[in-house]
Amino acid sequence: MNRFASAMAPDRRPEQSDLWGDAPPATPRARAVPATPLPAPAPERRVAQVAGRPVLVGTSGFSFPDWEGAFYPRGLPPAERLGFYARYFPAVEVNSTYYGIPQPQVMRQMAEKTPPGFEFMVKANRQMTHEATAPDAVYHDFLRCLEPLREAGRFHGVLAQFPWRFRNTPEARRHLLALRGRLGELPLFVEFRHDSWAVEEVFHSLAESGIGYCSVDEPALSGLMPPLARLTGDTAYVRFHGRNARTWWGRGPGDRYDYDYRREEMEEWLGKIRELAERAKKTYVFFNNCHAGQAARNARLMMDMLHGDRR
Repeated sequence: MNRFASAMAPDRRPEQSDLWGDAPPATPRARAVPATPLPAPAPERRVAQVAGRPVLVGTSGFSFPDWEGAFYPRGLPPAERLGFYARYFPAVEVNSTYYGIPQPQVMRQMAEKTPPGFEFMVKANRQMTHEATAPDAVYHDFLRCLEPLREAGRFHGVLAQFPWRFRNTPEARRHLLALRGRLGELPLFVEFRHDSWAVEEVFHSLAESGIGYCSVDEPALSGLMPPLARLTGDTAYVRFHGRNARTWWGRGPGDRYDYDYRREEMEEWLGKIRELAERAKKTYVFFNNCHAGQAARNARLMMDMLHGDRR
């Protein structure tokens, strides 16, 4: 019997709709500083190989105003950002779907702006992860927006990012099973923020339920998920959020994702990623420290490190 199904009491609608919400505080982004343009990798180097298996590195989102001058050339029209991004990276996480579900035509245009073989991971809408229940229309519209990517062969999974207040409880486990059921056979990956999920029973249950685990790097703060590299399916998934402990809980000025990884910090994960890649059919690595283009620079460095470059 699936361990997540051990407690199947009827769902209860909480008094507050955002039952598990811990949305980060709204903070203004600093103006991007000019940076030396990143060298675009040769096409054959956009996908790293570990033991003959692909490792795709990219960023969580791609269209940020403060990336102009830091990653995108100044004056590049926003409509051309994704095409430029695809010259550097083989995959992207579409994060805008967390805030609002676009019309299918938007996803169709995104597919058309990228070269053959480019891959999309799509983040679940916040009503699916931050509320106890979401209206049927949310699931209908979300699945509908994915259709153009699926038809183009570019869609490769849904990322469900749960907030810190989403604890390992019977109610939360029912929520996971319900989400798995609503998405049918679509590849699903889950990211937990609370460390109550860091137990072996959870990893076994994810595997039994056909749910991929998303490994995370984030500040070493009490209650947050530790940097565990685990595989619960045939695809590995890793996200880098930065280690900005001072601003993570919104108690200080600044952006929680304003963090530039040092090479030695990324080297801590290099062995873990290679171990995952040796066991998985495919591995995704995304950087979510998106402030001022830092995610793009760190992702590019990770690509070089996976290729064995020392620069």
